[in-house]
Amino acid sequence: MNFDEIINRQNTHSMKWDMMSSIYGIGPEDGLSMWVADMDFRPPQSVQTALQNMLDHGIYGYYGDERAYRAAIGWWMANRHGWEIEPDWIFTTHGLVNGTALCVDTYTQEGDGVVLMTPVYHAFARVIRAANRQVVECPLALIEGKYHLDIPAWDAAMTGREKMLILCSPHNPGGRVWTVEELQAIADFARRHDLILVSDEIHHDLIMPGHTHTPMAKIDGIMDRLVMMTATTKTFNIAGGHSGNVIIPDAELRKHFAARMGALGISANSFGLAMAEAAYSPEGAEWVDALCAYLAKNAETFDAGIAKIPGLKPMKLEATYLSWVDFSGTGMSHEESIARVEGDARIATNYGSSFGLGGAPFLRFNLAMPHAQIEEAVARMQKAFADLQ
Repeated sequence: MNFDEIINRQNTHSMKWDMMSSIYGIGPEDGLSMWVADMDFRPPQSVQTALQNMLDHGIYGYYGDERAYRAAIGWWMANRHGWEIEPDWIFTTHGLVNGTALCVDTYTQEGDGVVLMTPVYHAFARVIRAANRQVVECPLALIEGKYHLDIPAWDAAMTGREKMLILCSPHNPGGRVWTVEELQAIADFARRHDLILVSDEIHHDLIMPGHTHTPMAKIDGIMDRLVMMTATTKTFNIAGGHSGNVIIPDAELRKHFAARMGALGISANSFGLAMAEAAYSPEGAEWVDALCAYLAKNAETFDAGIAKIPGLKPMKLEATYLSWVDFSGTGMSHEESIARVEGDARIATNYGSSFGLGGAPFLRFNLAMPHAQIEEAVARMQKAFADLQ
């Protein structure tokens, strides 16, 4: 659990580091990669051991007998989230972007509206539009630097053409952990407008001290229209395994999803399943607890340093490792802010505009890196905006 170790990821086919130069014009030799949401940490040893066992065996055939894998998922959800699930509720997809696409394909038709609470994870809108559905943006209310629901405005915006709501819980990019009351309001909204509710909870293990995540499945009156999505990939930094779980308690919804999975010939990646089973373990739980404490320290250092720059305001993280920084107070154009971050500080980030309505004044910074690099990022940012101080 040496999160301080700086691991050189150059020339390893890392999107985060090896694509930085072509996309941002920032070379990995002098740049800091804070865009793609994966971590610069190795996963727990249990995961490494599971992969080594596969290598030692040396035969990479089709994966069969998922009982231990499904039991591991059930153990994790019960012990970490207080949520009891049945093994046959679980479908394994090639990650949760694939899971999102399958939900859109299964439960909506071309031309239907799919509701997003924006700004929100950019892949949702990309998938919806690619499937010839309509993105319906319901902006979150930004009040004193924190996102809140705006249910009355969303009610007024519904036309009857909307068939699905995709929820990001905890919220990416804002790092909100939705309260039980907020989740109940979202569930009631979905029922009121007859929407299938897809709850993407991929960040549900990455919770800051003092906060508690509640699975949407524990909210009253939603089970007959609820699709839950979870994964080991974000929690344990194993996104390359492309494994995610769509968990569907309702038998009727489950039947339709199973039919679509079968029609598309989707089956699981054996490496992803082996890693997931190994991660959802007591050793994995201990690793996650240490990780969250480390990420909280990174967030504290980053927020304190960025807040010293006049006009920059980082949103207080309740979950995830993604800092959402508001640049609107600088009075600069978005282009000028980006020029300083990329050209002067040599940091690659995600542009807020890609997250939908309300995102334009922001940049998203990935804090899942050794603490020394967080300190370096703060120093670079303060130097890039030195004339404001």
